[in-house]
Amino acid sequence: MKPLYQRLAPSVAEEGFILKTIRAGSFECPWHAHPEYELILVLESNGYRVVGDNIAEIKSGDLVLVGSDLPHIWKNDPDGAGTHFVHAILLQFERSLLADSLLQIPAFAQIRRLLERSIRGLHFGGNTQDRVIDLMIEMREMGRYNQFLQLLKILGVLADSPHARELASASLIPQAVHFDQERMNRVFEFISEHLDQSLRLKDAAKSINLSESAFSRFFRLHTGRTFPFFVNELRVGRACRLLVETDKSVTEIGYQCGFSNLSNFNRQFLRAKRLSPTIFRREMQLRLRSLIDTAPAA
Repeated sequence: MKPLYQRLAPSVAEEGFILKTIRAGSFECPWHAHPEYELILVLESNGYRVVGDNIAEIKSGDLVLVGSDLPHIWKNDPDGAGTHFVHAILLQFERSLLADSLLQIPAFAQIRRLLERSIRGLHFGGNTQDRVIDLMIEMREMGRYNQFLQLLKILGVLADSPHARELASASLIPQAVHFDQERMNRVFEFISEHLDQSLRLKDAAKSINLSESAFSRFFRLHTGRTFPFFVNELRVGRACRLLVETDKSVTEIGYQCGFSNLSNFNRQFLRAKRLSPTIFRREMQLRLRSLIDTAPAA
């Protein structure tokens, strides 16, 4: 079994941290983990991310801190509504960049706790998101010394944030050496290519040459979810975007997202969102209209 555990670029180890800008047609990172910490800011893209056993939709401004050894993947949605382009900033750094003696002093206590919490992955919203977006964009134009100071400033903002939400389950302890990168990449590709079609477990198992029972165990080990549950979460996420961004009927969206009938679509959507697709669309339209009406004039 090929492990997915891998180190990042040598420059991270040599310099302690690295800032990268991604402009591409898609996310190219596989299902992987690494000992370095990674702050991922998505400026433009649609799709989904998996952090440990957490699955969530990606939107512009998405900001996540991935802790050491935590498996993750970002995947854009070429068949969904909206942009098919990826613009993201990655800030990767080693724990050794901040010496243990430094993290023990009171001034760095909050940052130490931040790094400890990041083992489950942390999503940031609210004012924290806005502040860190500005700081990361500014950081691209700085020299190395000022970039290091900016990194400390960003960690300080994240550490003090009241808008941090843990992603992966507390019971999920990263054990990256148990993960199979090559097979999981093939599974994710298979799901993405067939999400709007009938997705049977036996076909997914066949795509990586496993029996159905072996595949079920394999998939749950890697994602913390059953295959049907995982697929339905992705389909509901795609449906949410289509409900908000298009005028297509609920029935049409259900079929486009791979649900075999309207009742199953409504049932899965209600389970995931605690709202029917129709009510979800109406409430989102009201929220968006309210934001537009209260926005200051240009």
